[in-house]
Amino acid sequence: MQPIIGLVPVNTTATQKRSFLGVYADKRMLRILLLGAMSGFPWVLIGSALSLWLKEEGLSRSTIGFASLIFGVYSINFFWAPLIDRIRIPWLTERIGQRKAWILSLQCIILIALLLWSGLNPVDNLALVIAVGLAIAISSASQDITIDALRIEQIGRSETGAMAAGAAVAVVGWWTGYKLGGFIALMIADALEQRGFENYWPITFQILAVLIVLMNALLLLIPEASWRERVDAQAKDQAAIGSAIGGGEKGLFAWLSTTIIAPFASFFRQNGVKVALAILAFIFLFKIGEAFVGKMSIIFYKEVGFSKSDIAIYSKGLGWVVTVVFTLIGGWFAVKQGIVKALFLAGVAMAATNLMFSFMAWSSEPSALLFAAAVLIDDVTASIATVIFVTFISLLVDRTYTATQYALLASLGTAGRTLLASSSGAMVDGLDGDWGLFFIITALMVIPSLIVLWFLQDRFRFVSEPSVEQP
Repeated sequence: MQPIIGLVPVNTTATQKRSFLGVYADKRMLRILLLGAMSGFPWVLIGSALSLWLKEEGLSRSTIGFASLIFGVYSINFFWAPLIDRIRIPWLTERIGQRKAWILSLQCIILIALLLWSGLNPVDNLALVIAVGLAIAISSASQDITIDALRIEQIGRSETGAMAAGAAVAVVGWWTGYKLGGFIALMIADALEQRGFENYWPITFQILAVLIVLMNALLLLIPEASWRERVDAQAKDQAAIGSAIGGGEKGLFAWLSTTIIAPFASFFRQNGVKVALAILAFIFLFKIGEAFVGKMSIIFYKEVGFSKSDIAIYSKGLGWVVTVVFTLIGGWFAVKQGIVKALFLAGVAMAATNLMFSFMAWSSEPSALLFAAAVLIDDVTASIATVIFVTFISLLVDRTYTATQYALLASLGTAGRTLLASSSGAMVDGLDGDWGLFFIITALMVIPSLIVLWFLQDRFRFVSEPSVEQP
């Protein structure tokens, strides 16, 4: 088995560190920030907003937990990622680029679904509400395929430092879309409720639709010059496959083989079968515990006595500021410590911070100070862990099949965070509402992934230094 190249840089000099930190001033980072925000915002809709909407309409924790199964599409989007990598949307692709054409089209579906939500009552139309939420989730999961690819393709292949910085900015953007978007959504809903609007959630959804329009207007400013080169490279692979099978380069089998098989074959060929399987196992397991907490955190905050405004301020608003700062620090930390060591430290830190929620759950009365401390410390560890994780998988992809390979890796990570974590509400109910014990169990969930990483660590090779040159 060959060691993986380019994931764990050695110690850098002071000049190199300054160069790495300076890459955040690169104009490409603003583009990546926007892409991250567009990726994170739909999670506000099908996560925080949907959960509270159903809760305030009187639905049970178990129903809310199982409703989150719609997130499962994020774990399987790699199935249709090859099609998004190859298919070009007529007319629109030639005018704005292949990646942006897909993003814009899928954003239009999210916008329409959000407006449909504003006309539904979840008590009378629960199945339809979930179906519309599923449409949002499918569109969001599909746009993530091309958003991540466009983000990676903004950075040159040899720019390891810039890739880590880009990963950090992408995570900042995602949390900006999720937390700042969630802050706006909760504050609007709370203000409308206080003013006596019975349909405060539908009105909130209509207002949030404006944000979607604004983000898509900014999307058009992002350049996408590399899509024709990628099409040419894929065409060469298709010609080679067509010649090998004797069906001609324009044959259907050659096209399907290039679209579906070639990206996966490239990943296993590059890393070796055993190492590739170990990587996939680690990615699947790493953030399961965090996901269990994330699925039920907003319900926990509500049940222990905090209002929507409290949740908005501490969990969304202030948490967003902390996430931004420590995600950027996390990008530097990933390069300085090396990806493998940083992943170990992040995993242990995530588990430890879950224990703070146990302490809060077992406190005699809700404390705003303890709430703020627990949320902020959790945001610190989660933000650092996420940027390290994103850098790790971003460095693995083959640029000829960026969307497909990244979607495979990212969706496996999402599988652990969605499919398994969908039982989080049932777990709390099964523990008779003992939130403290629930958080202790989630803290132990990181151990399997760290065991896999321990056996995988010797398969990585150091590179000399991160590069921050412009492509």
